[in-house]
Amino acid sequence: MIDELDLVVLKRDLPDVRLAVGDVGTVVLVHQQGAGYEVEFTTLSGDTVAVVTLDASDVRPVEAREIVHARAVN
Repeated sequence: MIDELDLVVLKRDLPDVRLAVGDVGTVVLVHQQGAGYEVEFTTLSGDTVAVVTLDASDVRPVEAREIVHARAVN
């Protein structure tokens, strides 16, 4: 189960808020026992890019053997 403050990986592009598959965000609120999540996505310097409400199917937990990849946000 994904809990508040867990890191999650976005599974689909969200071009309206400048997010892409693979972006990593922090869960700030769990909705209906995990049916959905409020997730904050930030730059590496800590600036918020977007806070979005997502269905559980839109994100997945990070895995132990993954590495974070940087990209510029336009």
